[in-house]
Amino acid sequence: MDERRPFTRADAVRAGVSDRVLRTSRYRRIFRGVYIRAEVAPSERERMEGALALHPEGAWLSHRTAAAWCGVAVPESPLVHVSVLRAEDRRWQPGLKPHVAPPATRTRVWRGLPVSEPVRLFVELASMLDLVDLFVAGDSMLRVFGITAADLRAGLARTTDYWSPGARYAATFVRDRVRSAMESRLRLLIVLAGLPEPEVNLEIRSADGDVLVEFDLAYRHHRLAVEYDGTHHRVDTPTWRRDLRRRELVDALDWHVVHVTANDIYGTPAQTIERIRATASRRGLRLPLPRPGWELHFPGHAQAG
Repeated sequence: MDERRPFTRADAVRAGVSDRVLRTSRYRRIFRGVYIRAEVAPSERERMEGALALHPEGAWLSHRTAAAWCGVAVPESPLVHVSVLRAEDRRWQPGLKPHVAPPATRTRVWRGLPVSEPVRLFVELASMLDLVDLFVAGDSMLRVFGITAADLRAGLARTTDYWSPGARYAATFVRDRVRSAMESRLRLLIVLAGLPEPEVNLEIRSADGDVLVEFDLAYRHHRLAVEYDGTHHRVDTPTWRRDLRRRELVDALDWHVVHVTANDIYGTPAQTIERIRATASRRGLRLPLPRPGWELHFPGHAQAG
């Protein structure tokens, strides 16, 4: 028994370690009945391995836990989500959320741990995320797993799970080659407000085919781009200098860019939509008035991260 990896009380008994010893400072409890050597620094992996150790062989990480472990952009969760194929194989404990998956659910190994395969994972996320977070996760999944939006939609078309309709609807918004979660949120804000969907990661090339500049979101024919500017654009000196040179090139190409920050999305989304509409109008692109109902997904608030 490797005491530097999570082990169960049954493992300890087989190795000759008594309950009295397990209760000493030599060991640290991860879950009820799951332990590890006290000197091992706590980590997210140990909680996941500990949760799997509690369940019968064949259990796997699922839902938000699997997504986060794989690097998919999802909200943090204090729970470890584990899936099994039989209801009687679930192990209920504080900090654990067991699920029963459909028969023949496919899994894969990611960084040494079993997780739900991408299409199934997206359906699982549909059961617990709102539309915006699910959409962001979908864009992120394409980057992480190296699949396309068409792959995801084709897989979802074959699913019959209760949450499949919601997953299929969210997948209609998912696009290839999106580079960040905030770019995804910005695009969904534009689309849900009823404005035309901009192109993603549009490359402007020279006559020789070299990429001169790339825009996050763009209306090609009116030379209008909408870009998310993260904090690093303001505090990282090399990035700031590159941005200055890039803006000079953008001006020379006669493009106009609407720059959007986190607060513009989280705090003042209505003003952001109006900024885009006003700028588009000056570029000769008449955009419709915002469509009612988008505020349910982007309510706006005073403070933003």
